[in-house]
Amino acid sequence: MGVPKRKPSHSRQRQRRAYNSVLTLPQLTTCPQCAAPYVSHRVCPACGFYNGRQVINVEVKA
Repeated sequence: MGVPKRKPSHSRQRQRRAYNSVLTLPQLTTCPQCAAPYVSHRVCPACGFYNGRQVINVEVKA
């Protein structure tokens, strides 16, 4: 059975474990107000609504 000769350094361990965060993408849901996709538990960037009320005013880009 293969056994490592030396202990892996902290940076090498962290490089190996950091790749797991790249594999998961943020889950998107649809906004009930405007039906635009947005990240859960965040303000909708399209309409500015969160939890059924308007939190920020979003200007229309023309």
